[in-house]
Amino acid sequence: MFVANRMTKHPVLVASTTTVDEAIQLLKKNNIRRLPVVDDGKLVGIVTDKDLMRVTPSAATTLAKYEINSLLSGISVGEIMSKSVISVNESAPIEEAALLMSRNRVSGLPVTSDVGAVVGVITETDIFDAFVNIMDLEEGKTRITLEVADKVGVVCDLAGIVSEAGYNIDSFVTCRKEGGKYDIIMRGDFEDTDALAAALAAHGYVVQHIGRIGHA
Repeated sequence: MFVANRMTKHPVLVASTTTVDEAIQLLKKNNIRRLPVVDDGKLVGIVTDKDLMRVTPSAATTLAKYEINSLLSGISVGEIMSKSVISVNESAPIEEAALLMSRNRVSGLPVTSDVGAVVGVITETDIFDAFVNIMDLEEGKTRITLEVADKVGVVCDLAGIVSEAGYNIDSFVTCRKEGGKYDIIMRGDFEDTDALAAALAAHGYVVQHIGRIGHA
């Protein structure tokens, strides 16, 4: 799964000369939280709702409405935008976007093409939706969590045990733990979970949890 499959295409863009007042109206009209800033086809920054709030007078201001509008129309996006903008290529794996967001504490990224054009925006909500899809959560599969040692052949061994029990593994995720251990989460249409758990235990695997998330 790649960024291009999950991003919002044809994003709303602004120029650095766009006024703060215009930017605020664009955010409200399109129900979005960020605007990539593009000059001459090049990404030069990003402005968010938080950036705009910082230069907007508070509700306690004594300014009249026309004075506020005049003030905001006199400030350009280029004056308040973040210039050290982090972006991700549309051909990058979805997990690269997730890692960039996590490392840089941001909730969204402009997406660029190979020639540097802004072709989309990907947000934390898009990442969450991708996770739900990867884990097949909407289908209401049974979830089995195992603790396993870090050794060659574990995945092949588990697949064989599940296959011998007459089931398919619909999703398979690993998570590294301390002490050379891993948690492995398998999801599938496992009907007789007691028998499958017994088969796994017979091969030395510790079954930590069996449950069901989502709806079939």
